[in-house]
Amino acid sequence: MEAETLALAGEIDFSVWGLFMRATLTVKLVMIMLIIASFWSWSIIIQKLISYRAARAEAERFDRAFWSGEPLDGLFDEIGAEPDGPSEKVFAAGMSEWRRSHRDDGGLIPGATARIDRSMDVAIAKEAERLQKGLTVLATVGSSAPFIGLFGTVIGIMNAFIEIAEQQNTNLAVVAPGIAEALLATGLGLLAAIPAVIFYNKLSADSERLIGTHEAFADEFATILSRQLDS
Repeated sequence: MEAETLALAGEIDFSVWGLFMRATLTVKLVMIMLIIASFWSWSIIIQKLISYRAARAEAERFDRAFWSGEPLDGLFDEIGAEPDGPSEKVFAAGMSEWRRSHRDDGGLIPGATARIDRSMDVAIAKEAERLQKGLTVLATVGSSAPFIGLFGTVIGIMNAFIEIAEQQNTNLAVVAPGIAEALLATGLGLLAAIPAVIFYNKLSADSERLIGTHEAFADEFATILSRQLDS
């Protein structure tokens, strides 16, 4: 009897695909949801890693150009009023307001410093929103995927016990497939959640550093303009 049970268990396909195909509709839907969440997370992770790397490189290039000694008006004319780089956008926002604050006679309209600061703050806020867009998806997947997988596991185990009761048989060949399907749902939940949590923390820290870089530049730029106003 034992040899027959082992032989029957050996004929069962315990591959991931085999377990998925043998699962009930509810468990299949849970698995598909977790797989989609995992691919969605990885697409965001890869896109953010690339964009953050490009933003850091752009910030370094612009920082060198800004402190190269080139006149600010010349640098602004070179990059234009609507540049692509985030650091350049902050600079362009400040310089655009600086030029708009000059009267025809060459004097400055009162309150220029406050308007320049607000213009750069708006540019930084827009850049912060762009940098952090999509990170909430990683946070949601990281916090919910294990519980979604656990739900699939509960359903799978419940179905396994129902099958045991219907067949009135507790042999390994009867119990193992249902338990394996249930545990696969938990595994997929963790597979989706772990990278999402790790990269959410990393990317959040990276975005905060980039935003901090823009804010520090805006403060330095405002100081330079303030000295020019005072002189």
